[in-house]
Amino acid sequence: MDLHTAVYNAAHDGKLQLLQKLLSGRSREEVDELMGEVASGGTPLLIAARYGHLDVVEYLVDRCGASVEAGGSVHFDGETIEGAPPLWAASAAGHLDVVRSLLRRGAAVNRTTRTNSTPLRAACFDGHLDVVRYLVGEHQADLEVANRHGHTCLMISCYKGHREIARYLLQQGAQVNRRSAKGNTALHDCAESGSLEILQLLLGCNARMERDGYGMTPLLAASVTGHTNIVEYLIQEQPGRPRVPGGCSPDGPYESCCPTSREAAVEALELLGATYVDKKRDLLGALKHWRRAMELRHQGGDSLPKPEPPQPVLAYECAREVATTQELETLITDPDDMRMQALLIRERILGPAHPDTSYYIRYRGAVYADSGNFQRCIRLWKYALDMQQSHLEPLSPMTASSFLSFAELFSYVLQERAAKGGPAAPVGFGDLMGVLAKGVREVERALRLPREPAASGQLAKALAVILHLLYLLEKVECSAAQEHLKHQTVYRLLKCAPRGRNGFTPLHMAVDKDTTNVGRYRVGVFPSLPVLRVLLDCGADPDGRDYDNNTPLHIAAQNNCPAAMAALVDAGAHMDATNAFGKTACELLDDKLLARNAVQPFNYVTLQCLAARALGRSKVPYKGRIPEELEAFIELH
Repeated sequence: MDLHTAVYNAAHDGKLQLLQKLLSGRSREEVDELMGEVASGGTPLLIAARYGHLDVVEYLVDRCGASVEAGGSVHFDGETIEGAPPLWAASAAGHLDVVRSLLRRGAAVNRTTRTNSTPLRAACFDGHLDVVRYLVGEHQADLEVANRHGHTCLMISCYKGHREIARYLLQQGAQVNRRSAKGNTALHDCAESGSLEILQLLLGCNARMERDGYGMTPLLAASVTGHTNIVEYLIQEQPGRPRVPGGCSPDGPYESCCPTSREAAVEALELLGATYVDKKRDLLGALKHWRRAMELRHQGGDSLPKPEPPQPVLAYECAREVATTQELETLITDPDDMRMQALLIRERILGPAHPDTSYYIRYRGAVYADSGNFQRCIRLWKYALDMQQSHLEPLSPMTASSFLSFAELFSYVLQERAAKGGPAAPVGFGDLMGVLAKGVREVERALRLPREPAASGQLAKALAVILHLLYLLEKVECSAAQEHLKHQTVYRLLKCAPRGRNGFTPLHMAVDKDTTNVGRYRVGVFPSLPVLRVLLDCGADPDGRDYDNNTPLHIAAQNNCPAAMAALVDAGAHMDATNAFGKTACELLDDKLLARNAVQPFNYVTLQCLAARALGRSKVPYKGRIPEELEAFIELH
């Protein structure tokens, strides 16, 4: 163990005497270096503050000159927090004595982590009321510094259900109607977490029932998460005391909720019923809430009709929402009808852009797949995927997850057929081709953006899933017309010139073993000759370069795949092309494989190639003196 790690471990374990021994007699330069980050990204002071070792903290600051502001990486609840200062770590862990000590030694009370989380927010997150009171009461910590998502200290206190912290923040003037980046307020956080008492406190401080970026009110948020107590409270009719304009009374119970319209109450009960079906799996409970909603719709002879039903959806088996009490009562005889009702209600109330709408469609499809009804699953998943592609940003994580789920499902079904040797699988060319085309469309959408695709990692993953779908498609019999359609779709992909990690083209990825690892379950195996041949047939450049100037031939060699190398050479790849490090593909191939390899370099090297390499080695000036196409040929070598 090196000295740096030994110092860090001693600070972690609170072993002050060992720490003093390790640092004794060291020069100032050595001590300064030892106070820096270790390989894991933490510092001795940060880890000592994290675990509440007050004596170690004071020794490191007073005697070793450790900076009280130096940020680093620290772990909480299985998550790594980047750029966390020692005060943040001590506040998050609830070590009030360490918090006091660091502030006395000059720590900035509002210094943030990389995600803009303050020490106060950290204390609010984990419910350390004593730390919150000290930071605010003694050091005037800013209540309104929000993290990168626009989430404030009050919001996280509400979400985590820390009532006394929420009460204290309200007493100190926290903005009750502040909005996050997604438009939600502290009321939304209470509704999502089921914190009724805190919700009452907020309403007592004139919290407003507003819609977030998805159009969700706190009432609907409670319905989506299944918190019946919040829903019941917000739709109940009771007079209560009036609010004081501009006032706030977090110290006493708030006796009434804000007014809720009959239409809002009906939608909340209908959505709550849908949650009971899909999340709580309680069909009788769902029927009870839907029955109440139906009664409320027709209350007092003043009926609230449902919107005109849209075109029947094949994925929902052309089901329609029930419109009468009699239709509602017959639902319980057919659980499948109830599940379709839940999907219809959720789509009507939340809309197709809300993540929960497509999520529960996919969830229901997965349930059908588990029972062997693969075609029903595929129809639902395709409907959800169309919804995501119409309303979400290109390459969104939810859309990427849908594509991967399709690939894993198709792989499972085809493997089952192969293993059992039974009749044709319930997955055919049309199913695979449809999803492949949607995948190519997703890449096209991403590359049409005026900026670089949000996450090159997401683009690389999308390309990998597309190659896996192509891998599976090669296992399915198809007609000449279908083969032509497949080639057209692959050509569209290549025409986009997409790039994966390190500038890999689809051809590079087809011969790279890392492409195999795309999800939890194995789909295709790479390098893949069938995928390679399809890409080459559709015009992929066999001499395309990645950011290290590797051609697909180099990557095939690195993966010890002579068969892929042979296919590339037959397609016109230059055997003696060099990468950024001056290596040819054969120089990267394992010596034993090279000895057995049918692709011998001298069979493919021409006099022109040898001349080009000689010019490069001799550094003969040639640019501007020969045709441009010859310049490119020399640079290739």
